[in-house]
Amino acid sequence: MLRRDLLPDIKQNSDYFTFQQDGAPAHRARETVELLKVETPDFIPPNLWPPNSPDLNPVDYKIWGVLQERVYKTSIKDVDELRPRIDEEWDKLEQRMIDKAVGEWRKRPRACVAVGGGQFEHKM
Repeated sequence: MLRRDLLPDIKQNSDYFTFQQDGAPAHRARETVELLKVETPDFIPPNLWPPNSPDLNPVDYKIWGVLQERVYKTSIKDVDELRPRIDEEWDKLEQRMIDKAVGEWRKRPRACVAVGGGQFEHKM
């Protein structure tokens, strides 16, 4: 479920954004979907988004891999240690890398459509 306190932060960073989600159960939760319909300028609901589409989300296809490598560089004993480590490493990400990942996005939906919604990484 989307934490309500995240939306003001997202809105503060951009006047326009598209909030996309995959088919994860938390993303399809009725409360989450209703909140996003009301609070976001452009929202792609779960029924219009390919259910297995991590390769359409910049965080999934580029950023999370880098973040994961940094977060797990040393062992983590529990969730209470994991959360601040993710926040700390996120803050260290270079904006240039994030911008590049987002800049690559437009060609990805086109490739997805070209293969009928299936895997397309091999076409990139």
